[in-house]
Amino acid sequence: MHNSTNTTGEAMHPNVIPFNPEGDFYFSKGVQAFQRRDFDKAIKWINRSIELSPKQPLYQCQLSVVHTEIGNYHSANQVLMDVLAEFGHEYVDCFYLIANNYAHLGLFHDAMKYAKEYMQKAPNGDFKEEAEQLLTLVDIDEEDDDDEDWAMEEEDELMRYQESAFYHLERQEWQEALPILDDMTRYFPSYFPAKHDYAMALFFNGNQIDAIELEEHWKQENPSSIHTLCNLSVFYHLAGKPEAANEHIQQLRNVYPIHEQQQLKIAVTLAQVGFYQEAYERFVVLPKSKLKGHLSYYKWFSISAYQRGEPSRALTLWEEGCLRHPSLSQQGGPWDQA
Repeated sequence: MHNSTNTTGEAMHPNVIPFNPEGDFYFSKGVQAFQRRDFDKAIKWINRSIELSPKQPLYQCQLSVVHTEIGNYHSANQVLMDVLAEFGHEYVDCFYLIANNYAHLGLFHDAMKYAKEYMQKAPNGDFKEEAEQLLTLVDIDEEDDDDEDWAMEEEDELMRYQESAFYHLERQEWQEALPILDDMTRYFPSYFPAKHDYAMALFFNGNQIDAIELEEHWKQENPSSIHTLCNLSVFYHLAGKPEAANEHIQQLRNVYPIHEQQQLKIAVTLAQVGFYQEAYERFVVLPKSKLKGHLSYYKWFSISAYQRGEPSRALTLWEEGCLRHPSLSQQGGPWDQA
């Protein structure tokens, strides 16, 4: 390996070749950072290795694993989709990793689809047991599987919509989120979270009556929907209808979902309706490493901590949230949120 450049600031001899590390050098640094759970540095170094060696899909797959570990499931899947598009479907592990990310997002139909594709392409692959467990866990109705099966291009488009909507919703940019969510409900009618997010954006954009009517309609179709219970709890609470709010809050208090995204949604909802102690108890058991990408995690965890008499922890959470999500600093502080 070539000698490194002179670190003293002196001019280098013209015959000395400067050290120009290949991608594997930075990739190794990224893996080491990942093993130390220093995820920010891991992403930095692995991205650098990809810049130097863009034709090495292993680096991109490892980047997706880092994103998964910190809860950036959309970003992880986008990286994996890019690998499949550029290097072909022989990189079969991508199918399991995509399925796992979809399961965390609550997109169970898509999780099952990719898990099955992995099992078909690699029946004895490294993730065989994990894929089998995932297929057992994801219990959905597949009667119309062929009709609902989306092409890869459509799924890429859905992910772009998801990223855009998530960006605006986390920042409470309701007016910007509404047209994106409206398109999602029309173009991807079987992606049910979009319609609930649309109702939420509608409510906070000033159309409270329409938002409540939408959720009440969907409640008739699926009375146990976590999305509906959360939205109606918040809607009725903020609309000054405590009895109607309490009806849904009491149901929600007995729900303990498996997936982190749904766990976070319930914790945030309980904080929003003033059940700070119960919200706090839900937040403290959430896997922080998987939810760092959510501004709402830091915001409502901090508020819950402050309201239960832990101002120091509340401030620490808020400051960390502001570092990761600078727009949070524009929302005051945990002491301003009661």
